[in-house]
Amino acid sequence: MAEKKLIPYSVYLPREYHNKLKTLAQSRQASALIRDAISMIVDGSDAFRAGYNKAIREACKIIGDCEEAKTIAVKGRYIDEILTDRVNELEMK
Repeated sequence: MAEKKLIPYSVYLPREYHNKLKTLAQSRQASALIRDAISMIVDGSDAFRAGYNKAIREACKIIGDCEEAKTIAVKGRYIDEILTDRVNELEMK
């Protein structure tokens, strides 16, 4: 699966949130947390749908990162692409 290009965006935060994000950044969790929160708000999702769709995206990433799946092709398409497309169909709109 091709990774979507991420575009930087600045946001001003109260010091309290900034400090908490700095702590999360040490374990490399801050950016993903912010992306997930923004996508949930912008997409108008409820907590269940947002969590479910996040799990679908993570499953697709795992499939896309599988080197073995990138080496096997069926009818001209690699298995990672086929599986990623099928799993993406499960995403809730």
